[in-house]
Amino acid sequence: MTRQPGPLRIGNASGFYGDRFDAMREMLTGGELDVLTGDYLAELTMLILGRDRLKDPGAGYARTFLRQLEECLGLARERGVRIVANAGGLNPAGLADAVRQLADRLGLPVRVAHVEGDDLTAAHPGSLAAHAYLGGFGIAACLREGADVVVTGRVTDAALVTGPAAAHFGWGPGDHDRLAGAVVAGHVLECGAQATGGNYAFFREAARSGRDLRRPGFPLAELHEDGSCVVTKHPGTGGFVDVGTVTAQLLYETAGARYAGPDVTARLDTVRLIQDGPDRVRIEGVRGEAPPPTLKVGVNRLGGFRNEVAFVLTGLDIEAKADLVREQLTDALAKSPPAEVRWDLVRTDRPDAPSEETASALLRLVVRDPSQEAVGRALSGAAIELALASYPGFHVLAPPGKGSPYGVFEDVYVPQGGVDHVAVLHDGRRIPVPPAHDTVVLDEVPEPPLPQPLSHGPTARAPLGLVAGARSGDKGGNANVGVWVRSDDAWRWLAHELTVDRFRQLIPESGRLKVTRHPLPHLRALNFVVEGILGEGVAAQHRFDPQAKALGEWLRSRHLDIPEILL
Repeated sequence: MTRQPGPLRIGNASGFYGDRFDAMREMLTGGELDVLTGDYLAELTMLILGRDRLKDPGAGYARTFLRQLEECLGLARERGVRIVANAGGLNPAGLADAVRQLADRLGLPVRVAHVEGDDLTAAHPGSLAAHAYLGGFGIAACLREGADVVVTGRVTDAALVTGPAAAHFGWGPGDHDRLAGAVVAGHVLECGAQATGGNYAFFREAARSGRDLRRPGFPLAELHEDGSCVVTKHPGTGGFVDVGTVTAQLLYETAGARYAGPDVTARLDTVRLIQDGPDRVRIEGVRGEAPPPTLKVGVNRLGGFRNEVAFVLTGLDIEAKADLVREQLTDALAKSPPAEVRWDLVRTDRPDAPSEETASALLRLVVRDPSQEAVGRALSGAAIELALASYPGFHVLAPPGKGSPYGVFEDVYVPQGGVDHVAVLHDGRRIPVPPAHDTVVLDEVPEPPLPQPLSHGPTARAPLGLVAGARSGDKGGNANVGVWVRSDDAWRWLAHELTVDRFRQLIPESGRLKVTRHPLPHLRALNFVVEGILGEGVAAQHRFDPQAKALGEWLRSRHLDIPEILL
């Protein structure tokens, strides 16, 4: 990439594998861009691609990306937009070849490069996929050598922005503040429409103010040479961008003040957000530190087999009906019980209900075992045999099947130099990307001073969500819940009221787990990390909401005493 005057305009067209197909075309036609990125990978996606690769060694990448390029590659070339995506998944070389074949078929002289070195599966016997999270300098090397399309495997989500920025502005590994600014911009962009009003806590308020949230546009960042940026979207697209939507995304799947990556550790406690006009939020003041000496490696394994059946309990005596079917199935499975059996009674019923559905509760049985037989035929036979011999009104949402495999995720760490990070260019040249030499072991940041408490006054019992927004997500077996408020008075109350003990009271599932609170005063936010609440990760489906997507909304629905001045 050649350095041009003015900001670098980087857009996003995908937040996950399966995101809105038309987004790539919308972003290319909706306004000016220099680079268009796409994030297709998540912990669960790597497991899915790993299973694809078992069936077909030539698979392992996001095929949707190829179909999008078939419609848009000519358009991107015509408009001079470079495309950078991690759609390569487990097979970036295979995807790069497929893109070249597509370009040849379309008659387009496109230079395609890829980044490799993340695949450490061979070093982790028994794993389905083990991949290190690489940084952005492999992407930068490809772009500096003239690539029009760069596909990668497992890089950090933010690397899709730090790479183009480093190539465009000439940044080096020591430009920590600038790189940290790009990391923050990349984190805001990576989940697509979550930065433009999607999944937003105050969506009803936004709709009342005239914002159209039916089809939010995708975000873009105007990135400057000093690392600051403005987050915005193309004119005329749906949704909106304000300090609240950007704050929510900044808190998503993060933890404390230090947001570590392979290129830099960004200090989230230095981020300052300023509304810079309609649908424009300026991010400035971001400080960076040297990255840690290790790289995170996501290891996906097959954990065994699981099965599930949901019994519908209707009308009177819900608890007694649940007890009866539990006892019956426990006896039926006694000869060869599954390794793990979990029952959950979900009381969706109400008394004197106007419909059968609202008179019914669900009793969910989930079983896991290394053997498919133990959770398949044994369970299905035992459950179906109760059809005429159990509680009154016996029926299930669906009969149990054969049992399906589930995955487990863990993160391990290797030295920065423990991977062969390589940029593979369109002409076959291979450029090694050296590891970071200036590294610092991560340490806890001292807790910042809290504001003066809000003066005492009358309170009312009300949901937390009337005052605070939240966004939650998963990292392996842990969940984070970011909570923020929109006024200084509300921050003075929240910072002292929502302690770890209060969080445990409001979220009883966290009672026996380690909960850490991270205050971020510049964002008027608290970020809670709940360790182990998701078991062995999303693919293990440990709980009702396996990715903790709605954990924050549950927290917002809980009642506590709130100062009336804030309501």
